[in-house]
Amino acid sequence: MRHNARCPTYAERAEAARHPPLFGAASLSLLACAIIAAIVLSGALDLYLKWRQAACIAANRAAVPSDFKAVVTIEEHQKAADYTLANIRLGAIQTAFDAIMAVLWLTALLAPLAALIAGILPPGLSRSVALLVAIGAVGAVLGLPFSIARTFWLEAKFGFNRATPGVFALDRIKGLALQLIFAVPLLYGLFWLLAAMPRFWWLAGWAASVLITIGLSVAYPTWIAPLFNQFKPLPDGPIKTRIEALLARCGFESKGLFVMDASKRSSHGNAYFSGFGKAKRIVFFDTLLEKHTDDEILSILAHELGHFKLGHIGQRLAQSAAFTFVIFLVLHWAFSAGGLASQFGLPNDPGVVLIIVLTAMGPILHLAAPLTNWLSRRAEFQADDFARTMVGKDAMISALTRLSRDNLATLTPDRLYALFYYSHPPAPLRVAQLRAA
Repeated sequence: MRHNARCPTYAERAEAARHPPLFGAASLSLLACAIIAAIVLSGALDLYLKWRQAACIAANRAAVPSDFKAVVTIEEHQKAADYTLANIRLGAIQTAFDAIMAVLWLTALLAPLAALIAGILPPGLSRSVALLVAIGAVGAVLGLPFSIARTFWLEAKFGFNRATPGVFALDRIKGLALQLIFAVPLLYGLFWLLAAMPRFWWLAGWAASVLITIGLSVAYPTWIAPLFNQFKPLPDGPIKTRIEALLARCGFESKGLFVMDASKRSSHGNAYFSGFGKAKRIVFFDTLLEKHTDDEILSILAHELGHFKLGHIGQRLAQSAAFTFVIFLVLHWAFSAGGLASQFGLPNDPGVVLIIVLTAMGPILHLAAPLTNWLSRRAEFQADDFARTMVGKDAMISALTRLSRDNLATLTPDRLYALFYYSHPPAPLRVAQLRAA
């Protein structure tokens, strides 16, 4: 009986003996089950936390917290509760859907998709890249109904949405185009490094990712953001004069003060600065300028400047670099170990391994969220205190109160839910901290 499969040479058998797969069939089967179980448990934890948040908000819906009674009516408080509950319901559906899809990808969908692409493209970088692009395209299509529901049902129901279907569609097309423009060359580069530098590709990839992150931060305000919004210089007037005086006091140099036409999509208000060095821009949503007093606008800007003066931007970059380092290290471990993809019945393709590792990292990152959010909340408290020293606590308290009221942010979140999902402290805690200062 003839066999078409080629027998391995002595040298190949010797090399395999020196470097056996880290995961044998039995052990990796357990690991595969553990990954799937972790995905399910992570989804279940998210649903439990959402249930706690909904119960807490419903239980406190009848009364405005005492610190906010003077500025938030019972009708506004209940509308914020209803808005938050609607977000939770839609989010719970999406959580369940995402968990189901993650399991299906690993157990049923990835194998036929990989086989389909393998029948079209020969082995090589293009096959791995095509697989990831295909998965991304499927994910974008499956996520579209949730985006539509959130924009044209939930946000519209509570008076926030101002985007037309044309603006919504154009945003999605531009976003997908940018993802392709950036992702495809990066994936080719990643897989090329993997082939060219088997031992040190992950260090080179990590270093490149840090440099790319910095480069995109510089490019974003000048080249990327204008693709989605119009930015006009802040008009001359009393508020601009006061802002420039505040910038001078803080020693902050920027490329300019701009107003963004956020109102063409939403009535939510915000302000931010972006970029590095001389490319820094301060941006105000037009909706923020419409709704807030000059003192409140100054306090919001002072808070953002606090992040700059206190070194939070560099800290966030360092945290991002550390997080990326861990991901590349885990990827190197998975690629070097061997046997990971085959235990899921999948080909040993770098793209497949990348999908498995990133999917498995999801539950780990979910459990790590309290730590990352704690670091973020600590920075927010510090920035609030900086704003207090610059413009006074009354203006900051007034701004926080108005932002919470206008954006329908709940004033009574569940503590455990906030631990996992609030990168900013709830408004009552921020106001209490400012009043105690």
